[in-house]
Amino acid sequence: MADTPGRTAEGRSSGTRHPLVAVAMVLPLAILLTVVFGGWEAVVTQASSVVGILGR
Repeated sequence: MADTPGRTAEGRSSGTRHPLVAVAMVLPLAILLTVVFGGWEAVVTQASSVVGILGR
């Protein structure tokens, strides 16, 4: 039993995921939560803050 790999290591050839794949996975849920909770203003505020930080 000590020689069997864990579930997290199975089927992964590389340890990283392309950033666009991660965005595609998260974006639908983020949009749904934004619509349900009505947080468009908060999303715009946070996005502009992130853009400001990345623009430095």
